[in-house]
Amino acid sequence: MARRMSPATLRLGMNWWPPFRFAGIRVLHLADDWSSARVRLRLGRFNRNYFGTHFGGSLFSMTDPFWALLVVSSLGEDYIVWDKSAEIDFVSPGRGEVYADFKLTPDRLKEIRAATADGAKALPWFTCTVLGQDGTVVARVRKQLYVRRRPGRS
Repeated sequence: MARRMSPATLRLGMNWWPPFRFAGIRVLHLADDWSSARVRLRLGRFNRNYFGTHFGGSLFSMTDPFWALLVVSSLGEDYIVWDKSAEIDFVSPGRGEVYADFKLTPDRLKEIRAATADGAKALPWFTCTVLGQDGTVVARVRKQLYVRRRPGRS
């Protein structure tokens, strides 16, 4: 299997990746140990909706890959990790800059390892909140991952 890139390299690549770059999405932080990430979305002419607020697709996009990236990078190559399901609840109009923080705890990783130790799949849910600069809740996002140990790995 190919060697995974460092968090710093991935952050840089994601910031140049056209779907993020043109939507105004910027990865501000990706922890060296893959335990956390912070993402910002700026309101601009390419990501505003008819009402002049953040386009919902951009709000979802800013949160989309991070739980899977943190989990697969933390668990390592012995695990298969895929996005399975997602939900977004738009709470209030997003104006200006909005932020999403992701924190993957050692307890969650321990829980996933235990659930998959016998080769079974795990379907854990993760949540994050998109906040405005003033702390206003803009959206709540839930992601469900599919996690399983790779066959033949112990």
